[in-house]
Amino acid sequence: MTANLDRSWQQIRVVLRDAVGDRTFELWLAPLRCLGLDGETLVLDGPPEVAAWARARYVAALRAAAATVLNHDVAVSFTNEPQRELSATPFDPPARDALNPKYTFEQFVIGASNRLAHAAALAVAETPTQAYNPLFIYGPPGLGKTHLLHAIGNYIRSFGGGLTLRYATAEEFTNAFLASLLAHSTNSFKARFRAVDVLLIDDVQFFERKARSEEEMFHTFNTLYEAGSQLVVTCDRVPSRLDGVESRLRERFAAGLVTDISSPDFMTRLAILRKRAAFDGVPATDEALDAIARTVTTNVRTLEGALVRAVALASLERRPLTGALAKESLMRYGLSAHTMPAPTISAIQAATCVHFHLSEGQLLSRSRQASITWARHVAMYLARELTDHSLPHIAREFAGRDHTTVLHAWRKVASDIRTSRIALEDIEAITAAVHATLDP
Repeated sequence: MTANLDRSWQQIRVVLRDAVGDRTFELWLAPLRCLGLDGETLVLDGPPEVAAWARARYVAALRAAAATVLNHDVAVSFTNEPQRELSATPFDPPARDALNPKYTFEQFVIGASNRLAHAAALAVAETPTQAYNPLFIYGPPGLGKTHLLHAIGNYIRSFGGGLTLRYATAEEFTNAFLASLLAHSTNSFKARFRAVDVLLIDDVQFFERKARSEEEMFHTFNTLYEAGSQLVVTCDRVPSRLDGVESRLRERFAAGLVTDISSPDFMTRLAILRKRAAFDGVPATDEALDAIARTVTTNVRTLEGALVRAVALASLERRPLTGALAKESLMRYGLSAHTMPAPTISAIQAATCVHFHLSEGQLLSRSRQASITWARHVAMYLARELTDHSLPHIAREFAGRDHTTVLHAWRKVASDIRTSRIALEDIEAITAAVHATLDP
C-alpha cells in the first residue's frame, strides 16, 4: 500500500470511529487492515469473524467514510487471504480496555438503596465463586448496576491473582456470537466466553426474544457454573419478569443471590454529588449540591447530568457555582421541585426536529452532514438525560443504531455544552420544549 493510501486509511479510521462510536469501532473495525485500492474498490482484510461481521453490518459505514476522505465513491471488498500480523483475537480487546477504570468500589457511594448490592459485589470480587454464584443485580437504568459490574472486574484485575475475566454487554455477547456463526468459527467464540474464571454480563434483558443467543448464553452459563467459574449479571428487572426469556435461563439467573438497586435517598444523592465534584475538581458550594440533590430524585445518571449542566453554565458565564446558579440551571432545563413525568423518546425527537428545522427522516438517517449529525447527537443526549431507557433501547429508537453510538453522542454533547454557548442553548431550548408538552 502506498504512503498516500496508508494516510488515507488512517483518516478513514478516524471518520469511522466518529460514525460508529469508540466501543463498536474497537470491537469490529479496528482489526481491519487496508490491503490496497484495486481500481475503485477498497480491499480490506481482517480476522475471519471481524471480516464476516463487517461485511454484513458495516459496508455502508466503510463506504461513507472512504468517500468522505477520498472525495469519491468506492466499493469495499474483503479478501480471505490470511494475515499473520492479524492474529489477535478479533472481538477480544484487552480486558482493561473493556472495563472503565473510573468504576471502582472506592468511587461507588453506598446508601440504603444499594447497600446489599454493594456488599454482595464486593464479596464476589474478594472471593469469586465462594460467596454468591451467580450474582444477579437488577434495577432501573442509571442507578449503578454497571458501575458495580466494572468495579468487580477492576478489583479482580488488580487483586485476583491472575484470574481470567471477561466483561461484555448482552448485546456485545449476541453480536459476537452472530459474527462467529457468519465466519463458521463458533469454537473460537466459545473459547473466549467459556474459558474464563469470571464472566460479567451487563443488561441481560437484551436476550429477550433472541432464541439463538439466549440458548448460547444458557450453555455458556452451564459450562462456567459446572467448571466452578463466577458469573455476575445485571438486568433492569427481576428474573421472573423476563417474559421473553425461556424459563430455564431465568431459573439459572435466580439460582444464586438476586439483589436490587433502587433510587437513592437525599443523603445518598448529596454524597454522590460531593464525590463527583471532588473527583472532577469542581468548585461547587454546598448550597449548589444541596439544590441539585433535592430536585433531581430519579437516578444517578440524571443527577450527575444536572451537575454537569450547572458546571457548564457557570463556566460559560464565568460565575461561581452557587446555590442560586444551580437553581437557575435546573429551572432552565425545566426541572423544579415537583415531580414531572418522563418524556418519551419520540417527543424528544419531535422537539429536536422542530428546533433544527429537520424532518424525522433526516434526523434518523445515516447522513453525516454536520448540522444533521449535531441534531442527532443532541436528541440522543437528551434521550439519555431525560428518560430512564437503557442505551440499547435508545439506540433502537434511532433507526436501530448501536448503543455505543448513543454513548459517543452523549459524551460529545456533554463536553460541548461546557465550552459552547450555542450548544448549551440548543439543549436548553429543546428541553424546555419537551417539558412544555408534559403535564406538571
